Amino acid sequence: MAFEKEKAQLNDLSYRVTQEAATEAPFTNEFDDFFEKGLYVDIVSGEPLFTSMEKYHSGCGWPAFTAPIDRSVIQEKRDQTFNMERTEVRSKDANSHLGHVFADGPSESGGLRYCINSAALRFVPFDKLDEEGYGDFVDRFEKNEK
Repeated sequence: MAFEKEKAQLNDLSYRVTQEAATEAPFTNEFDDFFEKGLYVDIVSGEPLFTSMEKYHSGCGWPAFTAPIDRSVIQEKRDQTFNMERTEVRSKDANSHLGHVFADGPSESGGLRYCINSAALRFVPFDKLDEEGYGDFVDRFEKNEK
């Protein structure tokens, strides 16, 4: 399935991040200090990527998650831009650039830190999951609370 977004369909920053692999500024983005209960989806395709249950405050300036909903919803690619060795994270269906994954996350949850651009995400609040077509994820939250 191809998801080609034109500049008119995304704001300028979301377009540059998802389609041109740009990075938004740290500590000034929408979801860095945002911790409401819900689902984070690819802003391009709506594909579910992360839940608020895996989000944590890493201090890096971008939203950080310990894991995606499922490893199959992302692609990881070697990234050697800016003379750095990193692992880029892209969404599987839309191939949107999301951010990078690093091995400096919390050890109790596998040690990974998915450092994701807010501009690549859309947040769906828990109480809107059914309404927005993500009702299959409600049980995931309820099981975690028990």
